[in-house]
Amino acid sequence: MTLPRFYPIFDDVAWLQRMLPLGMKMVQMRLKDKPRDELRAQLTQAHDLCAAHGAVMVVNDHWQLAIELGCDWVHLGQEDLDEADVAAIRAAGLKLGVSTHDKAELARALALQPDYIALGPIYPTILKKMKWHQQGIEKLSVWKDLLGHIPLVAIGGMSTERAGGAFEAGADVVSAVTDITLHDDPESRVKAWLEVCR
Repeated sequence: MTLPRFYPIFDDVAWLQRMLPLGMKMVQMRLKDKPRDELRAQLTQAHDLCAAHGAVMVVNDHWQLAIELGCDWVHLGQEDLDEADVAAIRAAGLKLGVSTHDKAELARALALQPDYIALGPIYPTILKKMKWHQQGIEKLSVWKDLLGHIPLVAIGGMSTERAGGAFEAGADVVSAVTDITLHDDPESRVKAWLEVCR
């Protein structure tokens, strides 16, 4: 499949209720530090909302729930790969996205034949503390040369103003988190993202 060029990440299903009607076609649910019952409830509701709006939902980390709920995609970070049963994920028919930061991680990810590779943080990010400094858009070009046909997602400090440079450097998809969720007018920001990623 061809992935949408805009790929926002949200930490609560309430964001999907607000944003999916604007026309997003791919979203990630990144739910951290929530009880199992709440995880299931949020992912179930998010799955139904995405289906109603014709959007693809990617489940961050919680691959067992993604399988149980009949989801289509799961995203795993490098630490998540240590615990995940990738064979079970594939046997359930889920597509797989994987985070990478250096060439060793990229080699590990490519061995899994992922459906996309994410590189980040491209710019400094306030989302979480990371041992990785900003990668820079130049590294997107290096990664794209190594990935070939596998879609490349740029993440970390991305904004509508920076999206064009990421696409020019080789990104197929640009992902955003705080540029939307911390914006004074998140709905207008999503509309701007959809416009620059057309």
